Amino acid sequence: MITRFLASTLRVASVLCVLMAASATAAAPRTLAGDKLPNDVRLQPLKDLDGYFPFTPPASKAAWEKRAEYVRRQILVSQGLWPMPTKTPLNAVIHGRVDRGEYTVEKVYFESAPGFFVTGNLYRPKNVSGKAPGVMFAHGHWSDARLSESSDAELRREIADGEERFEQGGRSRFQSLCVQLARMGCVVWQWDMLGNSDAQQLSMKLVHGFAKQRPEMNTTENWGLFSPQAEAHLQSAMGLQTWNSIRSLDFLLSLPEVDPNRIAMTGASGGGTQTMLLAAIDPRVTLSFPAVMVSTAMQGGCTCENACLLRVGTGNVEFAGLFAPKPQGMTCANDWTKEMPTKGFPELKQLYTLLGAPNNVILKRGEHFPHNYNAVSRSAFYTWLNQHFKLGQKAPVIERDYEPLKREQLTVWDDQHPAPKTADPDFERRLLRWFHDDAQKQLAAAQATPERFRQSFGDALDIVLGGRATEPADIEWEPVQKTERSGWTEMSGLIRNKRHHEELPAVLCSPQQANGRTVVWLSGAGKSALFAGNGSLQPAAEKLVKAGATLVAVDLLYQGEFLTDEKPLTSTRRVKNPREAGPYTFGYNYAVFAQRVHDVLSVVSFVKGRPSGAGRLSVVGLDGAGPWVAAARAQCGSAIDQAVIDTGGFRFGKVLDLHDPNFLPGGAKYGDLPALLALGAPGRTWVAGETGEALTPAQAQYQALGAGQNLTHFTGEAQRVNSAALEWLLAEIGK
Repeated sequence: MITRFLASTLRVASVLCVLMAASATAAAPRTLAGDKLPNDVRLQPLKDLDGYFPFTPPASKAAWEKRAEYVRRQILVSQGLWPMPTKTPLNAVIHGRVDRGEYTVEKVYFESAPGFFVTGNLYRPKNVSGKAPGVMFAHGHWSDARLSESSDAELRREIADGEERFEQGGRSRFQSLCVQLARMGCVVWQWDMLGNSDAQQLSMKLVHGFAKQRPEMNTTENWGLFSPQAEAHLQSAMGLQTWNSIRSLDFLLSLPEVDPNRIAMTGASGGGTQTMLLAAIDPRVTLSFPAVMVSTAMQGGCTCENACLLRVGTGNVEFAGLFAPKPQGMTCANDWTKEMPTKGFPELKQLYTLLGAPNNVILKRGEHFPHNYNAVSRSAFYTWLNQHFKLGQKAPVIERDYEPLKREQLTVWDDQHPAPKTADPDFERRLLRWFHDDAQKQLAAAQATPERFRQSFGDALDIVLGGRATEPADIEWEPVQKTERSGWTEMSGLIRNKRHHEELPAVLCSPQQANGRTVVWLSGAGKSALFAGNGSLQPAAEKLVKAGATLVAVDLLYQGEFLTDEKPLTSTRRVKNPREAGPYTFGYNYAVFAQRVHDVLSVVSFVKGRPSGAGRLSVVGLDGAGPWVAAARAQCGSAIDQAVIDTGGFRFGKVLDLHDPNFLPGGAKYGDLPALLALGAPGRTWVAGETGEALTPAQAQYQALGAGQNLTHFTGEAQRVNSAALEWLLAEIGK
């Protein structure tokens, strides 16, 4: 954990006078017998890219619109595109024109961001009247894809198996598709994945083969890809590729002959992943054809196909569904897509039917072929495109042979157009810095009004933290043991979240003369912090009960009764994938920090749903729990009436370990902890552990809402935190 974060534990006493030396041996009541663990789904194995990702169509169009808005925002946030980066000049260079009679081929490079080059080839038909359709072709994980040719042996096998038709044109599936489309009257842009063909500023080994963390890139400033800081700022290789797709569409639409109303995108394998994502988030795409990728099974095995937060609670079939009801085709093969005819595609068909366009989605079956974008699959795309763009070709559309271009006729770099430096770590740092600075500039401007602040920061943090709404009806309480104390009743039991299949061991201390106030007491030590070594309440806790407040203490995930060895969690779990890339774990599972925040929300819903009602609810975060309370307050707003938050100066931007329990993908990008405090406005809040400068964003939001008096910032000496916090809370309870 970060030193500044743990500094608060060195105060010996917490915000509410809890002596941690005592709580280490506290005898908190157990809710579960022996060493039994809570019956909580989160203790099961983590989900990974090889899991099962079914899609359940919504019951109504309105329900789908609401769900689609959330998933689309989830994609944008995960890709580092919320806010959308500034679109700087492309500075496109088009050169090396080759005339093939019916069409031309040109070499192109442009800057998707300053100094960051996208490379590829542009195919244009020669005899077209009026505007021409535009097609974007994203290749997958073929070595040197755009510049490659199949070997004689490979080509002969493909021809023998019916995958390819021609001994000449069949040598390049990539050129084959572009040539045929140009012959059909389309302008075609084919560009390189990062680390492939001419795009070598970031290497293949880094982008697609990253395996081990690089200490020199794991820094709090000028970090590199895949580092904890990159993930905390939602910067990823996948996000860069998605950005290049967006700028590729910008380039294609900059050509005067391209019809903006007829824009298609296709790609196979990893190119299918790129196709799905761009089609989901960019409304300018009007036809989509992701080949051999849409599936309820494997979601994409490469580091360039995974990003933190991307597939938590969703998957590729739902991503494809975001394009509905616009025309979309796809293919399957004898790979992870082979079950699509029965798992995935029927649900997509159901969605399209719900939206009134049942014939706008097709699946070309090809389970008898290996993973491919072969002539049969390409013909399915041509025919689908011909139908919807009204190209006037005879259906089904079949390729004609052609003479492929050689590598030197396709590569964009030469003496007159020299290639930029390859695999340059300083360039990598500068590139991420540019995206970081650009995002922070936009986010700073978004703090101008509470409305803009909540839209930019709140909507993003809703994705970062999970946004898993919990209603009181989702919560049930199972009492386990009741003990009468002097003037109050102690009840241990389980708070169960039925919707999410989670349960939390908890203790309720209810005074005989209750005043309608409830205090949820949260600590880094769990519910044991409520009790002294002899099992009695801590003095500060006893004061609250005697003041008439009902006290609730809970073990959140991996606290107290969630632990078999009673040792605090120091390192979180990871999926079995041996590569040290965070998205393999956090692209499919919420971070422990977010899960604990979710637990706080469950407890709040439990309190609010009690038959007697919560009255006024105070939530206290101490000894490491302050950041969880700040995040929960940001999520549930007025459901918490008062909050006591000791942050200990914690910052997500200082966490340098992907498996630190407080690592949070995206946590540093959106204002870090001060922004969470600001989102608590206008609720009454007492804050310790922060400097005045750090609290400025929160003060600004409180003042903008006319509630400056509701934020109390303790600036006294550390030894005075205890009495000041307790005095403030007792005063609030007495109101």
